[in-house]
Amino acid sequence: MNTVRVRGVVIGDGMPKICAPIVEKTKEKIWKAADVIARSAADMAEWRIDWFESCTDVRAVCDMLRNLRTGLGDKPLLATFRTTEEGGEKAVSPREYAELCREIIDSGGADLIDIQLSAGETVVRELTSLARTAGVKTVVSSHDFKGTPPEREILSRLSGMWEVGADIAKMAVMPRDPGDVLTLLSATAQLSGKMEDCGREGSLAVGPVITMAMGGIGAVSRLAGEVFGSAVTFGSAGAVSAPGQLEVGELRVGLEMLHRGLEKDRCIE
Repeated sequence: MNTVRVRGVVIGDGMPKICAPIVEKTKEKIWKAADVIARSAADMAEWRIDWFESCTDVRAVCDMLRNLRTGLGDKPLLATFRTTEEGGEKAVSPREYAELCREIIDSGGADLIDIQLSAGETVVRELTSLARTAGVKTVVSSHDFKGTPPEREILSRLSGMWEVGADIAKMAVMPRDPGDVLTLLSATAQLSGKMEDCGREGSLAVGPVITMAMGGIGAVSRLAGEVFGSAVTFGSAGAVSAPGQLEVGELRVGLEMLHRGLEKDRCIE
């Protein structure tokens, strides 16, 4: 599996990288949240543009992106506009969504951009190609707030993201019971090559995988990425952007504990 390097942060190697979301409405609060993240234990930041009160004003969005990019220093910035269909705060037309993504890519303010798989194959392929030319890494994503698809569907959906040009494939699901969490973790492990008995040689992944089960039941998936193959985990440095997010500091402690345990196993081997 290939890694993705952004501003010195290597996604897909070692411990999962912690991404802290900015979910505020006004410029002043967005700035304050970014300052907190810049000084936190997070490895990178995500700006949830759909929360911004001027999110449909392309010029305001691009200006804020460039300012955030400067304010975050060496921490990579992931730009995300999440539509209401995928759990976001703002309903926009497919045309408006695609146009905003194009402007974000061209702005020079985003290190990575989230592109929803639901935008459709033609749009996603266009945007990933445009981003590649501009030097912006792409996270193609899919979110299921109603349940957890079967393992075969999870594998198919994530694999399809690389087929349309993703650098990183991301999927979030809503578990109804612990079995749903196991389904997601099993699919993640198979895709990333963490399961030796999965019937395939090596990793099926082209690039890093990000998966998470939302809510309290799914919190374990936010901690166990190094074991099962999820390369990034999302933690809050203030407001949360999805159910079940843990605080960045607590998340760091948990990730480091698991990492030390895995290192001891490697030494024994």
